[in-house]
Amino acid sequence: MQPVRELVLLIESEQERFYRIAYSYVKNREDALDIVHNAIVKALQSCPGLRSPEYAQTWFCRILINESISFLRKNRRLVPLEEVREAADDTQPEQDACLDLYAALDKLPPELKTVVIFRFFEDMKLDEIAEVLSANLSTVKSRLYRALKLLKLDMEVLDNDGS
Repeated sequence: MQPVRELVLLIESEQERFYRIAYSYVKNREDALDIVHNAIVKALQSCPGLRSPEYAQTWFCRILINESISFLRKNRRLVPLEEVREAADDTQPEQDACLDLYAALDKLPPELKTVVIFRFFEDMKLDEIAEVLSANLSTVKSRLYRALKLLKLDMEVLDNDGS
């Protein structure tokens, strides 16, 4: 089968997953759709050069992550957490905790945030994450450990401020 056709089939079968990954970076439906679209365009343009079609999913995820991070760098439209809370009229304590977690996650450097998203939002195994990121397994483990430590510290600070 042609590499382009295989890529199209992959994108069709995994479109919701790819959208979730982009959305986890930008927290906006339209922006996430734009990121996925841009990643698809770049992948289709580069597809003939893909040497190993069995790694197409890993290769596309890498393009998607790069597009997401690039979008964040170009569009630094940050909304203060207080505005988000004010906009939600019926905010429950569980929703506050989720907002706090997402705010803490957004503070992480991109390489740490990516590992957390893949591990806990996409339920990927560490070796799969290492493959997607083209990193050593030990590097992925240390990034995950460091990210979780930073998230824990950030959540403790938020919890102490809220008490």
